[in-house]
Amino acid sequence: MIEVTEVRKCFGDVVAVDGLSMEVGQGGVGALLGPNGAGKTTLIRMLATLSAPDAGTIRVSGVDVVDHPVAVRQMIGLAGQQAAIDGTLTGRENLVMIGRLYRLSAAQARRAAEEVLERLSLADAADRPVRTYSGGMRRRLDLGASLVGRPRVLLLDEPSAGLDPAARVELWSLLGQLVGNGTTILLTTQQLEEVDHLADAVTLIDGGKVVSEGSPAELKDRLGYETIEITVADLAELTLAADTLHSLALDAAEIDRAAGRIAFKAARDRSALAAAVRLLDQDHITVEDVTARRPTLDDVFIALLGRPSEETDAAGRARG
Repeated sequence: MIEVTEVRKCFGDVVAVDGLSMEVGQGGVGALLGPNGAGKTTLIRMLATLSAPDAGTIRVSGVDVVDHPVAVRQMIGLAGQQAAIDGTLTGRENLVMIGRLYRLSAAQARRAAEEVLERLSLADAADRPVRTYSGGMRRRLDLGASLVGRPRVLLLDEPSAGLDPAARVELWSLLGQLVGNGTTILLTTQQLEEVDHLADAVTLIDGGKVVSEGSPAELKDRLGYETIEITVADLAELTLAADTLHSLALDAAEIDRAAGRIAFKAARDRSALAAAVRLLDQDHITVEDVTARRPTLDDVFIALLGRPSEETDAAGRARG
């Protein structure tokens, strides 16, 4: 449904997208991941016909976005990072106006607006000025504006930005329903949990180039390790436990002396956890807790880009 082939886009001397290729299948959910400035929003704008590529081709359902932009616009819906709704109008008036811009008749636009308001749980607030809406309500209405034209392809740039956890889960449920009805979605996000929950395929980009791609599970599996975390019962045995487990670790273990915990990466062959417990038992070290954790998408970020995602980095700064 979405085909991007060797696309390049420059702004003066800045190369925003550099020979990027990717695909999203019919009824699938593709996620674009990457640090700020990686080229995600630039690619979304080109897909939405708001900007033209300098080289390469972009097709939506086989239609070239440069040669036939009007036809492409009739197939897509776009929800950008900033709300594209008018705060002086009511929610209903905003959606009817967008419907008319999609060239729906007045009656069709009203019906489509009613359907979207019900679907997004905004019917009770439909006749209030949007300036009175909460941030989460405005974000849902902005998404609703992209749905009025019943798009076959939905382009979402940071769709859950500014939403509280409950509103985010509600949004995920809505997107799941859309996919179930055949809508194809391409989203950019810094919410890695969102990618795990929604995406069939992930394209990780940096500097406008594809770094890696695959399903969330495939990207994690390629790292080839799991993290073993062991808490010992006696803090005095922590150093001995670390020495005992040294042979299993792929790199230096992390030791939390206050918690009595050791964490290390081990080859993902399903035997490291049992081997760790066996070695500690042989040295008569009592284990209080032991877990094995698969890599996360943030581990993928760190491994491939040398830094965590903005979401995790921001959370770390907040805690610090």
